[in-house]
Amino acid sequence: MKATAHNHDHAIRSARRSLGSEKTVVALAETFKVLSDPTRLKIVLALTREELCVYDIAEVLGATESAVSHQLRLLKTLRLVKQRKEGKHVFYSLDDDHIEDLIRIARTHITE
Repeated sequence: MKATAHNHDHAIRSARRSLGSEKTVVALAETFKVLSDPTRLKIVLALTREELCVYDIAEVLGATESAVSHQLRLLKTLRLVKQRKEGKHVFYSLDDDHIEDLIRIARTHITE
């Protein structure tokens, strides 16, 4: 059987451009990887409503403060959450509106 010649160079170039840089692809993969953990995702979901301290997050999740602190460090490293100190208390919130948008879009996707 003889292969049919075809020219999809334009489509290939367009698809390659959509990949972006390798650095961007790795950062995207890391973000989705971190959010794929149910505990970390629950933390992010809880923070879509309001800022919370470690104790409050632990109560919401039924987890230890130590476990929540560990997960928050990972989320903070990837700039998914940020912290604000008020006296001896540290409050966490989503780093920016893009994180909430990402969650909202994913929820819409799975419910349609």
